[in-house]
Amino acid sequence: MGKKRKQYSPQFKAKVAIEALQGMKTVAELSSHYDIHPTMINSWKRQLTEGASDLFDATQGKHKQQSDPQAEINELYRQIGQLKVERDFLAERSAKLGLTNEKPW
Repeated sequence: MGKKRKQYSPQFKAKVAIEALQGMKTVAELSSHYDIHPTMINSWKRQLTEGASDLFDATQGKHKQQSDPQAEINELYRQIGQLKVERDFLAERSAKLGLTNEKPW
């Protein structure tokens, strides 16, 4: 079985990206210090610079905090309906191919 990928916390990613942006150490130095590939550090740095403007967008923060629960419920029901249609379609196609006709649901 292969290696499991290392998961990094958002706080750790931000810390490393900020250090990379500050320029006190090079990306290669940070890479060897934290034992992370330089490409990953550059990716986190790019994500930080591109997403920094969202931190100061007042309207964006309000929408994230006050999401409409009814809209989320409606979206979930829509997804359930789509999955049911796909399931029925695949069951019908598998029956035409002569596969088992048992319904696991």
